[in-house]
Amino acid sequence: QVQLVESGGGSVQAGGSLTLSCTASGHMNNPLYMGWFRQAPGKKREGVASLSPRDTTTYADSVKGRFTISRDSAANTLYLQLNSLEPEDTAMYYCAAVIRGSSYIPTPLSPTSYNFWGQGTQVTVSS
Repeated sequence: QVQLVESGGGSVQAGGSLTLSCTASGHMNNPLYMGWFRQAPGKKREGVASLSPRDTTTYADSVKGRFTISRDSAANTLYLQLNSLEPEDTAMYYCAAVIRGSSYIPTPLSPTSYNFWGQGTQVTVSS
C-alpha cells in the first residue's frame, strides 16, 4: 500500500506563485509514474502535469510555461511549482501515482490511469 500526502496549497493573488509537495510512503518501487490533477467545484477532475519514471513530463495546455513538475527521489517527494497563477487555477489539487503491472502504459493526464491518490490541497487565486 502507498500513501500520498500533499501540502503547500494556499491563497494567493493573481500573478503569484505556490509550490505544492507530495510525499509518498509505503511499499513501492521508485521512481513511480506520478501526476498532479485538479478539480474545481462543479467540474471534472483534470490532469495538470505528469512525470514518468524516466522523467518525461507532460503538461496540460492551460498550464504550459507556468507550472513545473519535478521530483526528489531520495525524499520520495513530488513537486509542482505554480507560477503566474490565474483565478482559473483555483481548485483542489491532487497528487496521484500509477502502481500497476510493468506492462501497463498510462495515459499521462488521464485520471483513470492512476490508482493511488492523495487527499488534496486547496489552491485559491484571487483577482
